[in-house]
Amino acid sequence: MTFPDGFGEKYRALLGTEADAFFASFAHPAQSGFRVSPLRPPLAMNEHGPAIPWSPTGEYGKVDGNGIDHVSGYVYSQEPSAQFVAAVCAATPGQRVLDLCAAPGGKTTQLAGQLQGEGLLVANEINAGRAKILASNLERFGVQNAVVTNNAPAELAAELPASFDLILVDAPCSGEGMFRKDPDAMQYWSPDLVAQCATRQREIVAEAVKMLRPGGTLVYSTCTFAPEEDEQLAVWAVQTLPLTLQPIAKVGGIQDGRPAFAGGDDAVLETARLWPHELAGEGHFVAKFIKDGDEPAQPGKRMGASKLTAPQQQDLRAGLTALTDPTWPQSRLVLRRDQLFAMPEAAPQLAGLHVVRPGLHLGTFKTHRFEPSHSLATALPPASFHQVIEVAAADYARYRHGETLTVPTSGRGWVLLTHQGKGFALGKQVDHVIKNAYPKGLRV
Repeated sequence: MTFPDGFGEKYRALLGTEADAFFASFAHPAQSGFRVSPLRPPLAMNEHGPAIPWSPTGEYGKVDGNGIDHVSGYVYSQEPSAQFVAAVCAATPGQRVLDLCAAPGGKTTQLAGQLQGEGLLVANEINAGRAKILASNLERFGVQNAVVTNNAPAELAAELPASFDLILVDAPCSGEGMFRKDPDAMQYWSPDLVAQCATRQREIVAEAVKMLRPGGTLVYSTCTFAPEEDEQLAVWAVQTLPLTLQPIAKVGGIQDGRPAFAGGDDAVLETARLWPHELAGEGHFVAKFIKDGDEPAQPGKRMGASKLTAPQQQDLRAGLTALTDPTWPQSRLVLRRDQLFAMPEAAPQLAGLHVVRPGLHLGTFKTHRFEPSHSLATALPPASFHQVIEVAAADYARYRHGETLTVPTSGRGWVLLTHQGKGFALGKQVDHVIKNAYPKGLRV
């Protein structure tokens, strides 16, 4: 592997006798992993692999992106060392959590699993296109207590001061830990890029602290090896902001941060380094902070519910009651144009912010009818649906291709389709035919 100019010299100087092993690791195959969703029942799964020692739900191995386990949200493909970040966060049910730089959603879905549907998860992504991917991954994972926003950190901080118990900043970085997985990432690397990233990371962390309650936890992570973005950022944070570093338990080859990378400051021994030559992963850095003081999170004004018209209420009942028993009170319903959502109970007022998804997408109001959303197929367990049709592998593939299905039992109305007992789509049955309602953007 040919490294960018300056990269080899930098890490030979920093790593000394370790440098040969570090550079040799880039010639090895990239490590793959996945997580099993704690939001799903413990049904038999097709994917299995050796356990990842630092991830309670993680395993080594590759996931079939078109397999039922992935499509129905039972597993999430995620690089092994990246799984350590949310493990350090250790969110607990009922907390108010912000994932500030959340796309594509690996760490976000891991936090959602820890919350177990209780509390609030705000998942933010500044890039509009990536925010849509984030929303799609949360949908597939069946997350009901998340709000997806598309804002700059400063915009969020202005609206949500001291609002969160836990904030994750998985910061945009120079991406050195991506070189083995994605060699094309090397063409963007330069010393100037590292310096630019370090400046931007400081700006993001400074805004994040404004949104964290006193006594709350901030977890900072990168997928780069650069001390400027890692240990030196941690030292800057404790010297500049009301933050104190907290110890991180290290297993499976995870090492302490290196004081030599931060001017000899031993405080960075509390941080964690995942090196690709020391463990089976691409590499990560993690620091955990506590904000000075101890005060409860400020919930602020709650997001207001929408008032549905009488015809809309009637269409909603007709569109959902044949499919599933409604579980969302009027006080949680939010209407955006013709799209209906069930917001989390603790959702704050987000006026002035760009909200991609204010909660679980329930469906769309059409002319004189309500069409339920694909989101329900993965958000609710099959037992919640009145009509469930199990399909074989061939029909599973055909339906995801966009074709109609023919079934032996006649019926009418919306049904949940399952494969191997796992819900993956809704369909509209007319006699013996299941009309295809699989989202066009998900078809294969």
